[in-house]
Amino acid sequence: MSEITITPARRGDLPAAADVLAEAFEADPVFAAIMPTTGRRRTRLAHLFHGILAAGAFATGTVDLARDDEGSILGVAAWEGPEARRGALRRLARHAPHFTRALGWRGIPSALALFSRLERERPRSPHWYLAEVGVSARARGKGVGGRLLSAQLEALDVMRQSAYLESSTPVNRRLYRRLGFEEVRAIGGIPGARPVGMLRPPAARTPRAHAARA
Repeated sequence: MSEITITPARRGDLPAAADVLAEAFEADPVFAAIMPTTGRRRTRLAHLFHGILAAGAFATGTVDLARDDEGSILGVAAWEGPEARRGALRRLARHAPHFTRALGWRGIPSALALFSRLERERPRSPHWYLAEVGVSARARGKGVGGRLLSAQLEALDVMRQSAYLESSTPVNRRLYRRLGFEEVRAIGGIPGARPVGMLRPPAARTPRAHAARA
């Protein structure tokens, strides 16, 4: 596989990043709860992720992109910062056209109910929230997801800050456990899915590790 670089997204990267996430989450059970499987599902998911990225991680944290040596996006990790909860509804409203294209006006209440359900389970203490991470089909199984996550997790360790996510599959949870996440609780009330909340405290930095980074 060609060399992979991890860089923060610019605004112009968001449509392509949303396309990668739409492909990665096309069969995800949590998103199936608010968006039925139809022939246009990937297109609608791309609109949804564009709005989520623009209103969330891009505005309050970081959207990290894994690129190959030709510049194509192989993977996306969207991290919302600790202050992201403030003004969230106002930011979502600014990007309403993306959400209406994805869900229709009738689908928006169900989506808000889903995200509110997930929100209630998040820790009250300050943390970075991994809103989405996805890898294109052609790059799966090559360590792209792990590299994407490690880039931000190493920065959080330096800042002594925690990270939180929800995982909807046992396979993904194995990866997250290897990266230091611990299961907090299963989240009920979502038809057809039972995601698990996972929290990662900052890892201890040994003097040797500190010296290696200096």
